[in-house]
Amino acid sequence: MGRAFELRKGRKMKRWSAMSKIFTRIGKDIVMAIKDGGPDPDTNSKLRAVIQNAKTANMPKDNIERAIKKASDKDVSNYKEAMFEGYAPHGIAVLIETATDNNNRTVANVRSYFNKCDGSLGTSGSVEFMFEHKCNFMIANTGQDVEELEFELIDAGAEEVFEDEGGIMVYGDFPNFGSIQKSLEENNFEILSSGFDRIPTMIKKISEEQEADVYKLLEKIEDDDDVQNVYHNMQES
Repeated sequence: MGRAFELRKGRKMKRWSAMSKIFTRIGKDIVMAIKDGGPDPDTNSKLRAVIQNAKTANMPKDNIERAIKKASDKDVSNYKEAMFEGYAPHGIAVLIETATDNNNRTVANVRSYFNKCDGSLGTSGSVEFMFEHKCNFMIANTGQDVEELEFELIDAGAEEVFEDEGGIMVYGDFPNFGSIQKSLEENNFEILSSGFDRIPTMIKKISEEQEADVYKLLEKIEDDDDVQNVYHNMQES
């Protein structure tokens, strides 16, 4: 098994625990997808993927349609994606992806979290190089031969295919999202969810007491409404 498998097995932090927060962040994903490729899911693969994620999260159909209409009707040009990089206590690298309509607010909030938790907000590029940008898909497990499936998807850009709780995970490089999605759809695989991940190239082991310090910062960041994803290179016990 590869690093994506080991990473998923080791992660224990619960993200987006509140249903309202899940829906808020999916709503922002819809806005960004429409900004990038328009409001028609038939021609916008990113929006099609977000809609599938919304269904998997049990987001009501009316909410999905309302979010699409709202994003289509409003000026989304002031909505931007921004990434922040820094170090948590004990030298743990942290990468934060945000979607915001007020960058000054987001910068101030993120900086305050690092300052309050004895971390340090870094400059662009200070930790991004420590993570590989990947795309991922969860497909329904209907008894497929995983090794055979991986062989079939290699030409589409897949790198790792493995069984995971709830289905079969497919990982590939970030630029291969569209080609992998197209291959899965053309072969009638049921895509349960999809998204992107940042996989650390090197994991750092610290004590349980030190882990608690890091979690204190990560939880503050996760609770911010502008934050979409948080990644780190701490080995979780």
